[in-house]
Amino acid sequence: MTHPRIMVLGVQPGTPPFRIVEIDGEVIGEAKTITDVLLAAAAFGITVHDLDDPDVVRCRGQRARGGVGGGVQITGGRVRAAGEQPPGPR
Repeated sequence: MTHPRIMVLGVQPGTPPFRIVEIDGEVIGEAKTITDVLLAAAAFGITVHDLDDPDVVRCRGQRARGGVGGGVQITGGRVRAAGEQPPGPR
């Protein structure tokens, strides 16, 4: 397995929770949504065609069932950790 250019690290506590994103081994910012990851990649000239390809994007930390990117789950446009529940009705 190759080392991917994009690493999405484990969930960090916050409101809302977020994940730290590394590109080419450098911390470049945080992601609260999968769109944040894609925008960061684009800013570094990386086009992501397949979020499920671990040679392109790899996620560390808790793994989600049925997730995207090998460790995150997309619910309502937010990146969620495995087991993290979406907010209740407003």
